[in-house]
Amino acid sequence: MAGREHDVILCPMQKIAIVDFGGQYTHLIARRIRQLGVYSEIVFPGSDPTALQDAIGVIFSGGPFSVYSDEAPKTHPGWFELDIPLLGLCYGHQIINARLGGEVKRGDQSEFGPAELSPEATHPLFAGLSKRTVVWMSHGDEVVRLPPGFRVIATTRDCPIAAVASDTQRFYGLQFHPEVTHTPEGNRILRNFLEMCGARFEWQVSRYLHDLEAQLREKCRDRKVFLLVSGGVDSTVCFALLNRVLGPEHVLGLHIDNGLMRHRESEEVLAFLRKEGFNNLLVRDAGETFLAALALTCSPEEKRRIIGETFLQVKDAELKRLELNPDDWLLAQGTIYPDTIESGGDGNAAVIKTHHNRVAGVRELLEKGLVIEPLADLYKDEVRELGLLLGIPEKLVWRHPFPGPGLGVRLLCNNEATREIDAELKEQVADFLEGRGFAGEILAVESVGVQGDYRTYAHPCLVRWPAGKEFSWEDLDTLSTTLTNRFRGANRVVLEVGHSQESPYVLVRAHCDRERLELLRRVDEICTSFLYAEKLYSSVWQMPVVLLPLNLGDKPVVVIRPVVSSEAMTARFATLPFSRVRALWDELRMAGVGALLYDITHKPPGTIEWE
Repeated sequence: MAGREHDVILCPMQKIAIVDFGGQYTHLIARRIRQLGVYSEIVFPGSDPTALQDAIGVIFSGGPFSVYSDEAPKTHPGWFELDIPLLGLCYGHQIINARLGGEVKRGDQSEFGPAELSPEATHPLFAGLSKRTVVWMSHGDEVVRLPPGFRVIATTRDCPIAAVASDTQRFYGLQFHPEVTHTPEGNRILRNFLEMCGARFEWQVSRYLHDLEAQLREKCRDRKVFLLVSGGVDSTVCFALLNRVLGPEHVLGLHIDNGLMRHRESEEVLAFLRKEGFNNLLVRDAGETFLAALALTCSPEEKRRIIGETFLQVKDAELKRLELNPDDWLLAQGTIYPDTIESGGDGNAAVIKTHHNRVAGVRELLEKGLVIEPLADLYKDEVRELGLLLGIPEKLVWRHPFPGPGLGVRLLCNNEATREIDAELKEQVADFLEGRGFAGEILAVESVGVQGDYRTYAHPCLVRWPAGKEFSWEDLDTLSTTLTNRFRGANRVVLEVGHSQESPYVLVRAHCDRERLELLRRVDEICTSFLYAEKLYSSVWQMPVVLLPLNLGDKPVVVIRPVVSSEAMTARFATLPFSRVRALWDELRMAGVGALLYDITHKPPGTIEWE
């Protein structure tokens, strides 16, 4: 079995301690360190570092706080007294500087997205890096004065103190995030730090499956497991894992059609899984129940709460119908780490959005020990790797992610006849765009974003490509990043691909009903077929299709959100061939769509889903 040949003793083993200040990327840092071959362990800021054994280095994570805030995590002073290298990232960089005698202030301009770094080539932390390299920023505060003994070792255009070092103390700070995939040379920086720590690079990730199987047997013992199977990658891998470890006779899968699925999705899920030998799977049509519960709900958070709680209610009804004793069964979920961290799962983390598998009812079951989540410490790329180890076909493993709440969070709703937009923001954005040769406007809808580790709920800015100017994704990338950095009231930028008539975008009352869902299903099917036909499906991480509560004339407005990512904690908008996107617009226009918008926002500042 995979992993048994690596059945080694984990301790004593070199480790890197990741001090979690509540940043959205804390577990990603830990994952990157393990990928580089060193064991990592996450600890809390207030914990006593003297209890940590075998640590060869420490990394302070980012976080959603100001270093001077009363709500900032209390940091044990012993972290600064260890005789091992210490690396601070973003907030971690700021806390090192502030605690050791430097100064941190609110920056003149926030930075969210890519920036060009000029590193000191001779410093060992930057060994092997390009003279100029792209790094990923997500911060509002910045270091403005260094502590004694520190010096600047890297800068960006908007951040003159982008990296610092005190080589005698072996303390280092980076204002950017080397751990995310969108810092292309980030792994080189992290490996350099590990080499500075004296790492032996001995950690074997391949034993994870064997350890996980042992944990599941211990957790479940004599109980059977009841799993909600959406048909997506996470729940399918979880289902396969439980079947393998516990045996199909001890596992029951339930696929609930919540009425929010894509075109023919439930039928295809059932057919595919049964073809692959998963015969312990039931299907329940509960579409009417979910739609009745959602009714006039418009708030993204409330939608997610309702969908999550309704899943539990339907599950309980099914257990009762099947006459299964709840005391004999555990609930399993295919929860992965981004779900828990974005829901504020760690004590210091800000809530970006509450995932449907982290609603109050689920939390109560978790506290009672009645839920198992075998994938809860994994990212999507790791889940896929685990799926391949379990023998799941690549076609299913590499299927595009689909949110648990389904189309419910891609169908934006609205109860208001009008919505006021800040007049100053509208004027400032219009002047900004005009100064760069673009036309555009702030749209009267809002979406969820993440900026500086905080949740935002703000407006998208629509831009129009100037007639007669040669099209450039690079120019749009720069425009989007600059705009969202400069204007806090805008957390997304969308490009107008095409519109059916010359008329204003009008906010309309719109709800989660069958008519709008059927329209979104048709549009989503057209867009998915487009990706396959153009051989683009495998080149994007996913492409959410969003129906806005906006009309152009009497026709609806649709957004496509193609992104490139690997772990879902960060993402870049994908640059599809624009001539083919215009062809997609022609097809959507024939289907009755009034305008097609293309989301050109990275994560951060925009989340992958709009809600």
